[in-house]
Amino acid sequence: MKKTILVVDDDIDYLFQIKVKIQQFGFEVITAESQREGEKILETFRPDLVLCDLMMEREDSGFILSYKVKKKYPDVPVILATAVTAETGISFNANQNSSKSWIKADLVLDKGIRSDQLEKEIKKLLKM
Repeated sequence: MKKTILVVDDDIDYLFQIKVKIQQFGFEVITAESQREGEKILETFRPDLVLCDLMMEREDSGFILSYKVKKKYPDVPVILATAVTAETGISFNANQNSSKSWIKADLVLDKGIRSDQLEKEIKKLLKM
């Protein structure tokens, strides 16, 4: 059975592009266009992995959504995809001890990641 990835992003063009890429990797994809829509899906569906934007309705929507994913499904990997570093110069590292306490994502990626790298990171988190 194929693994299912929930992709949440308020940029509809990016959402479509990333959905097509992930489907080409061999995964099922469910999409949501907002933090709120992502939360509704999570009420009734447990994805194998969540890939979400950082800034959606609010600047911290991705942090909030990743926290809620981990609270409900602690073993579901979460990737935060963001353009915040390019736009503001602020960078986040989910692997630093100082960040692990408040960033509930398993990985933070800058948007614009190469397809092969994205596929590698997804498969690593899914232990494939």
